[in-house]
Amino acid sequence: MAQADIGLIGLGVMGANLALNIADKGYHVAVYNRTQSRTEAFAAAAGPLSDRITATATLEDFVAAIKPPRPVIIMVQAGDPVDEQIAALKPLLQDSDIIIDAGNANFRDTMRRFENLKGNGPGFVGMGVSGGAEGARHGPSIMVGGAEADWRRIEPVLTAISAKYKGEPCAAWLGDNGAGHFVKTIHNGIEYADMQMIAEVYGVMRDHLNMDAVSIASVFSVWASGPLDSYLIDITAEVLKTHDLASGKPLVDVIVDAAGQKGTGRWSVIESQMMGVPATAIEAAVAARSLSAMRGERAAAEHRFGLPAIVDRREGQAVIDDLEQALLAGKIAAYAQGFAVMAAASKEFDWNLPMATIARIWRAGCIIRSRFLDEIAAAFSETPDVDNLAMTPAFSAMLEATDRPLRRVVSDAVINGLPAPALSNAVSYFDTYRRARGTANLIQAQRDFFGSHGFERFDADGEQHGPWGG
Repeated sequence: MAQADIGLIGLGVMGANLALNIADKGYHVAVYNRTQSRTEAFAAAAGPLSDRITATATLEDFVAAIKPPRPVIIMVQAGDPVDEQIAALKPLLQDSDIIIDAGNANFRDTMRRFENLKGNGPGFVGMGVSGGAEGARHGPSIMVGGAEADWRRIEPVLTAISAKYKGEPCAAWLGDNGAGHFVKTIHNGIEYADMQMIAEVYGVMRDHLNMDAVSIASVFSVWASGPLDSYLIDITAEVLKTHDLASGKPLVDVIVDAAGQKGTGRWSVIESQMMGVPATAIEAAVAARSLSAMRGERAAAEHRFGLPAIVDRREGQAVIDDLEQALLAGKIAAYAQGFAVMAAASKEFDWNLPMATIARIWRAGCIIRSRFLDEIAAAFSETPDVDNLAMTPAFSAMLEATDRPLRRVVSDAVINGLPAPALSNAVSYFDTYRRARGTANLIQAQRDFFGSHGFERFDADGEQHGPWGG
């Protein structure tokens, strides 16, 4: 049998689907999994693609099955398992080979691994992959970080297996070392915010307008053909109209209200704080997931305090229209914050991240794919050095058009006790960002009072102190 073009280690759902995708595009792929029975089951189920799949039982057999120079994708759990896999592979590989970590790694780990292998073994690429199991099988969005020469060698395979938007591959090299995994982290942070805001407007319709799941689904179906057209809006409509076969109820009504998270959302918040860039809508979304897990405490608090009475009920299509516009405004906030964090990281790590390209490779395959990203790509192409997406002409106009609806939705939520943390933070973010004279002057005076930290004056140069220091 001919040697494989590429190898893949880790046959979980994502790894198995990615291997099938590679074979489907005409490449021969060698596969290995630590549990041999999974490798055998995968090979047996490959069907007509089995001729382009070589299943191996040992790492030695796996490496031997790939023609040099070998590209090797690893799809194992992030953290120590990645380091263990690299340590096991390194003695078997040549310096001209490339290890490609396609898991959800912390970009700082990717930077460390890149530096450890630089000039001391095979090349190392950190590759963000978005699109879930379906994307892995039929075309994900692929975000690559590492040496550009390594990207050029693996580019044909990665562009072949990636999603396509109007024929354009949704795969790109974004910069050195950890750039790809960093961009994937921020993608996930934006995803958290997008999902949270969708859940908040669902909550308004359910708890304020007393709409059932099927009626709410019809609203999302209408929105899916407008400016909110996106994968997440599409699947929200699908989820809401699905009925549970066991109970006959809408499935969403029997699902426990506690959302899971795997770490990338938290990492995006941590990195935004490390960069000193506010990402308040993303932070609120991550915090909301943590609060959702506190089911016992929330039940006790409702028993103790009850729920606020509905004191101001607006009804009708006007409310639905406001919710659509509020969701669009919140989405702009989340993307503006995410791209601002990426811009700060690009400067700090000397990546020169191509913002328009990032928007383009998110247009298909990934979870946050939407019509909206076409407009973001155009905005960054026209004004590549803009400080904030909100300041581009197209998005400034959108914000002006959606400002009042967002305020009405958030006001209604606050008055009536409906949680809307991400949308509320979007309002506060815009209000703070666009106010030339803020209130931090008082904070600076307080800091100087208790810690002699000093402050600047409008009418004098250099560090100043107040009279309270003694």
